Amino acid sequence: MCGIAGIVQREAPAAGLTEKLRQLQSALRHRGPDDTGIYLSPDGCTGLVHTRLSILDLSPAGHQPMVSPDGRFHITFNGEIYNFKELRADLAAAGEKFLTSTDTEVLLRLYQIHGADCLPKLAGMFAFAVWDEREQSCFIARSQLGVKPLYFSATSERLVFASELRALLEAGLTSRQLSRVALQGYLLFGSVQEPDTLIEGTQELPAGSWLRWQNGRVTEQRYFDIQFNLDPPPDANPVATVRAALEDSVRRHFVSDVPVGVFISGGIDSTALVALARKIGVEQMHTFSISFENPDLNEGEVAAQTASYFGTEHHDWRFSAADGRKLLASFINRMDQPSIDGFNTFCVSKWAHDCGAKVVLSGLGGDEFFGGYGSFQRVPKLAELGRWFTLFNSTRQLAGNSLQKISRVPRNRRLGSFLAGHPSLGAAYWTIRGIFTPAETHQLLEKYFPDEPDQLDDSQIHFSVPAQPTPEDMVSYLEITRYMRNQLLRDSDVMSMAWGLELRVPFVDARLTQTLAGIPAATRLQPGKQFLLDAVPEIPAWVSNRSKQGFVFPFEQWLQSDWLDVFARLNAGSTVPLQNWSRQWSLFALEHFLNRYGITAGRVATKSS
Repeated sequence: MCGIAGIVQREAPAAGLTEKLRQLQSALRHRGPDDTGIYLSPDGCTGLVHTRLSILDLSPAGHQPMVSPDGRFHITFNGEIYNFKELRADLAAAGEKFLTSTDTEVLLRLYQIHGADCLPKLAGMFAFAVWDEREQSCFIARSQLGVKPLYFSATSERLVFASELRALLEAGLTSRQLSRVALQGYLLFGSVQEPDTLIEGTQELPAGSWLRWQNGRVTEQRYFDIQFNLDPPPDANPVATVRAALEDSVRRHFVSDVPVGVFISGGIDSTALVALARKIGVEQMHTFSISFENPDLNEGEVAAQTASYFGTEHHDWRFSAADGRKLLASFINRMDQPSIDGFNTFCVSKWAHDCGAKVVLSGLGGDEFFGGYGSFQRVPKLAELGRWFTLFNSTRQLAGNSLQKISRVPRNRRLGSFLAGHPSLGAAYWTIRGIFTPAETHQLLEKYFPDEPDQLDDSQIHFSVPAQPTPEDMVSYLEITRYMRNQLLRDSDVMSMAWGLELRVPFVDARLTQTLAGIPAATRLQPGKQFLLDAVPEIPAWVSNRSKQGFVFPFEQWLQSDWLDVFARLNAGSTVPLQNWSRQWSLFALEHFLNRYGITAGRVATKSS
C-alpha cells in the first residue's frame, strides 16, 4: 500500500516540475513511510511520485516508480495484486524474465504486453499510473470495486493525479473553487458522490475504470460493473460454492511478506474472517478491537471471547472519552474530503499501528453483499408505498409537505420530501440513507452560492439503477456503489493510511463478487445474514445469535459533553449549533475543509485553520 501521484504536461513548465513533485510526495508521505521515489522524464514534462509501504518484497528491489527493461514504461502503483504469483508463473512460462519478487513488476509486464486488457486479469485492490515514454501517454486505472481511490484533473494541457485530493490541493495543482454539484451530493448523503469531488474541475476516477491522457486528448472507459444475474445458472449447492469463494478470497488477502492481522468486533463479518483464516491454515494471527465502558456499545467482551475461541493473539483498547479527546483534532486534520464517518477506523487503525501491525483485514462489505442492513427491507417497502401513493397525488403531496414543515425529526422530514416528490427506488434509498432534505439543501446551497440561480439536480435523488433482478438486488447494488464506496471505503483508506497501515477487505473482492452475483437474492440476502452464517458455520453462537450492533462510538455523547470545549475551539467562529450531531458534524467537517484549503464559491471566505 502506497501513495502515488503525478504530473503530465504537453510542454515543460518554465520553473520545472521537481518542486511540485516534492510537494506531492510530502503530502503523501504518511501513506508510505518506508521509501520514496520520483521519476522525471528526460524532456521535463512528466513526473511520477511514489511513497512506499513495504508489504511484498521488502528489499530495495521494490522501489518505485519502476521502469520496464526496455525503458519505455514507468509505473507508480498503490495497492496489492493478490494473484501476482499465478500471473508471474504464466508470464515466465511465456519467456518473461523477472528482476524482483514484487507484484509491481508483474503488473508492469502485464501492462507492457496487454495494455488496458490486463485489468480483468487482476485480483486485488489497486490504483496505478503508467507513463509510456514512446507514445507520450499516461494511463491511470482503478480496481474493479474501488477499494483504493485516485483523484485527477485533466485538461488539454495537463493531467495531474494523486491518491488523496488534499495532496493536489497542498501542491497547488487544482482550483480553489467549490463544486456546486459535489456539495449538493455531500449535503444529501453525508459524503461526496463519485466521480465528483468538492473541487471544481477535479474528479475521482470511477471504480472499475481507466483513463488515458495523450497530448491533451482524454479517453476514459469503464471495464467493470456489478450485475446480479437475471437468470442465474442452477446450483445444487450455493452454500458450498460461496464457501469456496470466501476461502479463496481470504487466502488471497493473506498474501504478504509481513504478518496480517484482523480487526474484530462482536459481529458476524469480522468473526467470519477469523474463522475462515483458521480454516485455510493461518496459524499465528493478531486480532485488534476497541471496547467501551458503555455496555450498550461495548463489543469488547464478545470480541475477546471470540479471539480466545479461535486462539488469536488479541489486543483490546479500552477506549475512553479522554482517549478520543486527545485524538479528535488529529482526526479532523487527517480527513481528506469531509465525511460524517471515519473516527472509529482512525482510532482502531492507530491501535493496530501502535501494536506493530502493518496489514489488517476488515469485515467491511459483509453487510452490503449479504443483506446486513435494514435498508434491504425498508427501501423496497418504501418504494412500493410511494408507487401506491401515486394513485392519490394531491393527498400524497399535501401529506408530504405537511410532514416536512411540522416534524422536528430529520428522518420524518426526509419521508415527507419523499412523499411530496416523485417516489422511486432511488428516492426511497436516499430517504433511508440521506442527511438533509432537498429543501434544507436548497437553504444551505444559498449560503455558499448566493449569486447563482437555485437549481437542485433532482437526478442526485431520483437516480437510475442498472437493471437488477429484484428490488433487493438493487438495494445491494446501491449499498455497494454508494454508501460503501463513497463513505466506508474512502474513509477506511484515508484513516488507515494516516497511520501507515494497509487495510484489506476480503468481502470487497471482484472474484467473490462474481460468484455472489450468481446467487439469487432470496438466498443471498436472507435476513440476519443467514446465508453467510450457513457458509461459515464455525461462527460461534454467541456471535450468530446477537442482535446486529455495528462498530459505533459514543460520538454524540462525547461531542455534547466530554468534548464540548475541544469541539468549541475547533469550531470557533462557526454558526453551526451543537445539536443534532450527525447533521451538525457534517457541516462542521465541511467548513473545516473549506477553511483549511481556502475553498471559495461566491461566498465570504473564512479564515484558514
